[in-house]
Amino acid sequence: MKYQEAQAVITKELAEALSGIEADNVDQLIKEIKQADKVFFVGVGRVLLALEGIAKRLAHLGINTFVVGQITEPAITDKDLLIVGSGSGESAFPLIIAKKAKSFNARVAHIGANPDCSMKAYSDVFVRIPVSTKFALPNEITSVQPMTSLFEQSLLLLGDTIALMIVQQDGMDLHNLWQYHANLE
Repeated sequence: MKYQEAQAVITKELAEALSGIEADNVDQLIKEIKQADKVFFVGVGRVLLALEGIAKRLAHLGINTFVVGQITEPAITDKDLLIVGSGSGESAFPLIIAKKAKSFNARVAHIGANPDCSMKAYSDVFVRIPVSTKFALPNEITSVQPMTSLFEQSLLLLGDTIALMIVQQDGMDLHNLWQYHANLE
């Protein structure tokens, strides 16, 4: 497969996946993000990498974000939100952290592909990215890419979409956002 063909396939898959996300669920997630004092993120593997990108982008908007396990992670409280990224909704570590967050009465949002999963027991908000998981469930968008690449790519772009929506909704001046950008580089 040549580059032009490969990128066309990937961007087509991404367009289909992103257009399959329910806008009302994204709006609810944005509401939760805006209401939270602090927003925490948890995931594993490449999902965690996508979530770290989302956490950084939201921090650029002045939102207090933390990735579970980072050395400066503060305590979660009932005023906070935990965003869990897990396509299957069955990954052990995110499930344990979501259960723990609920024990502190924090809100939990799950971004995943599988609506009928164990994470459902802990989630206040669910945003479904309707793509193939490791379980290959019905009604999922299939991908020619290896493993769950389409989920991870869609997750990162969903995060950037949410950031843009917040910028537009709150009338943020893009130039003023540089005050939140790292400056020790």
